[in-house]
Amino acid sequence: MQVVYEDNHLIIVYKESGEIVQGDKTGDRPLSELVKDYLKEKYNKPGEAFLGVVHRLDRPVSGLVVFAKTSKSLTRLNKMFANGEVHKTYWAVVEKKGQGGEVSAHPSSCTEATAPADTWHTLTHWLVRNEKQNKSYAYEREKPQAKKAVLKYRVIGQGDRYTLLEVNLMTGRHHQIRCQLSAVGRPIKGDLKYGARRSNPDGSISLLSHKVEFVHPVSKTLISIVSPLPDDTLWRALAPREE
Repeated sequence: MQVVYEDNHLIIVYKESGEIVQGDKTGDRPLSELVKDYLKEKYNKPGEAFLGVVHRLDRPVSGLVVFAKTSKSLTRLNKMFANGEVHKTYWAVVEKKGQGGEVSAHPSSCTEATAPADTWHTLTHWLVRNEKQNKSYAYEREKPQAKKAVLKYRVIGQGDRYTLLEVNLMTGRHHQIRCQLSAVGRPIKGDLKYGARRSNPDGSISLLSHKVEFVHPVSKTLISIVSPLPDDTLWRALAPREE
């Protein structure tokens, strides 16, 4: 477990792909319990350390996860996440057009190749979640029980077979990034569920919770934290160089 930021009220850690944030039916030990152990040992707490889960990442996704260390920060962070006051930026390694997946006629997918570099593109779909399959399906028109999903993305890295996208979510839907990118013919590397050609050797998908930015719930200072990259040569090759 890697702690990226910590103060009296919150702690931000890097989640490895394959880890679960909170306990589930698998019975595997979650990241939240590892963080509690860290806090208990660091501060010599006689009892169990308090830790509040305010958001989650899918198991095969890596990157930043924010936890609350106090009840005050937990209440305020929950409200901030619900109101969209916590801004999360994702990086996704996707297959190039024609490499795999079903190509949609969505306007953004058609104009991307001719748009100037660094252009932001908007994807809008209606998502229907299938609980039994633990999968969402994207439609370009509203359907019964569908929820509107909007994201923006831009190309920030190019390779021979893969492209690195920066993604900002305008809504928060089940598997939204995975589902919407797949719907326009850009499945995330390793994401077999959403059309990738093959799995990653470690079972991950190449989606990273790269940056989190918000006003601190107690001190009111701006918190802006960037995730380390996954330990992978492709990520390092595609990622833009730091200035």
